[in-house]
Formats: sequence, C-alpha cells, structure tokens
Amino acid sequence: MLMLGMILRRVCGGLLTLLVVSVVVFVGASILPGDATEAILGQSASPEAVAGLRQALGLDLPAPERYLRWLAGLLTGDPGISLINRMPIGQLIGPRLTNSLFLAALTAAVAVPLALLLGVTSAIWRGTAYDRVTNITAVSLVSVPEFLLATIGVILFAVQLRWASAMATPVVDSLGGALRTLALPVLTLSFGIMAQMVRMTRAALLGVLDSSYIEMARLKGVRPARLVLRHALPNAAGPIANAVALNLSSLLGGVIIVEVIFSYPGLAKLAVDAVETRDMPLVQACAMIFCAAFMILVLAADLCSILSNPRLRVR
Repeated sequence: MLMLGMILRRVCGGLLTLLVVSVVVFVGASILPGDATEAILGQSASPEAVAGLRQALGLDLPAPERYLRWLAGLLTGDPGISLINRMPIGQLIGPRLTNSLFLAALTAAVAVPLALLLGVTSAIWRGTAYDRVTNITAVSLVSVPEFLLATIGVILFAVQLRWASAMATPVVDSLGGALRTLALPVLTLSFGIMAQMVRMTRAALLGVLDSSYIEMARLKGVRPARLVLRHALPNAAGPIANAVALNLSSLLGGVIIVEVIFSYPGLAKLAVDAVETRDMPLVQACAMIFCAAFMILVLAADLCSILSNPRLRVR
C-alpha cells in the first residue's frame, strides 16, 4: 500500500504538472506576435478582412474562453482544427507522430544497448586506459550540441564523402537505403544521449561495486563476471533504469533540432512549420504532446526508483 500510494502521488503530480504546462503553452502561443490571418490573407489585407477572418476563426474571443474550449477539446481527444489547412489536427499529427516515434525508437535501439555496454564495462575496468578514453569521449560528446553534430555530419558524410543523404525520410526500401537516409539523424541523436547514459550507468554500478557486501563476495572468491552479473547489476538496475528513462526524455529536445536540419517529416518539423504560419492550435497540440511524452518518461524514471527500492517492497 505504501508503494501504491507513492505511485499514485507521482501520477497525480504529473497530471497537475501537465495542467500547469497547458496554461504556459497557451499563454506562450498567445503572446507570439501576429496570427494566422496574416499568413492566410497576407500583409496587404484590409483591416476589415482581417477582422472578419479573426471572427470566423474564433480568434476574437477572450483568452480564458479560448483556453477553456481548447482544454475541453484536449480532454475529449479533439485538439481542434488547423487554422491554415482547415483539417482536423489529429489527422495532421497522426502520421508525423508515427514518423517521430519511429526515429526515436531507432535511436533508442542503437543508443541504449551501446551506452549500457560501455557504462558497465567502464565500471568493471575502472582506472584503465579503456575507462579513461570512454569517460573523456563521453564528456566531449556532452559538451557538443546536437545542431553542431548534425551540421558536421552533413558537411562531412553527405557533402564531402557522399556516404549518406542530407535529407532523412522514414520510407525506406532496403537496408542500404535505410543506412543512407537515417544513419546521420540516428547517430546525431544517439551521441547526445549515450554520453550522459554511459556516465550515469558507470556511476550507478560503481556505487554498488564499492559496497561492503560486494567486497565480502570478492573476498569469498566469487569470479568477477558472476560478481557483476549476479550480485552488482540487480541492485544497480533501478538507478540504471532511472538513467535510461531520464536520458530518453532529453531525446525530445534533440529530435526537434534533428528533424529541422535533416527535413525529416516528423512532429517537431510540423510544429516548427506551424510556428512560422502562426497556426496556434497546431502549435499548442504539438507542444502538449512533447510535454506529455517528457512527463511520462520522467514518471517512468520515478517509478523505476520506487520499484527498485527493496525496503518499499518488503513493507
């Protein structure tokens, strides 16, 4: 019951945070200069035409009323109609969200196993040249932003060497085509989250390896492989899972940059295009999806910490 109560408190806190985020997103979208009428009618439109279109689109309503209508639509699964395309926002977001999830899944499939392998082996062989090289490389990659990595990758591998394509697409017809079109965005995202994940995994495992019961098992003659796999890793699983979830949540920020640089038809690219045309209902819906995904991953990290605590399981 104690564990269930903690989980329920985390879930309620996440829902309350999303409510606050919805207010921030709506206010932030409302204070942006200009609106969709300028994108539709152009700069030379008469004030009467602009006023009539604003009334037709419902942009002349008071801000609290527009927020409550938008929030009610979100709660019922209807984020509204795009002001520019005049299509349901759900139909616009669906394919783009699938493309973004596909890119994120590929990145996680590449980054998570490699980061765990490097973090665990670095902790096992700490103090060696391998450990020092791994840590220096991780710190270096953490210091480099995603847009710089993406730009260097495009210049080197797409423009100079012509090994990869500067345009990414989720539609591939062969393994070679997938490597050519998706290698650069996946590697750009992977480098960013792997660096943090390697360091956090190494720190979590070192904390367990330095404990007294591990020292006792080592004195009893337990082999190093068994010591790590059977005694250390199970107790470090919670912090490691927490590190994985937190770093995957930071993947969302990199997705926005990568989709814009590589013109990938994902949700982030749709949101950037909507900002340019001041399609505020679409901007708000995309922002809420990103915030909800971030909150879910952070909540998953908290749940991993709670479930991995043996004192809570016993009580």
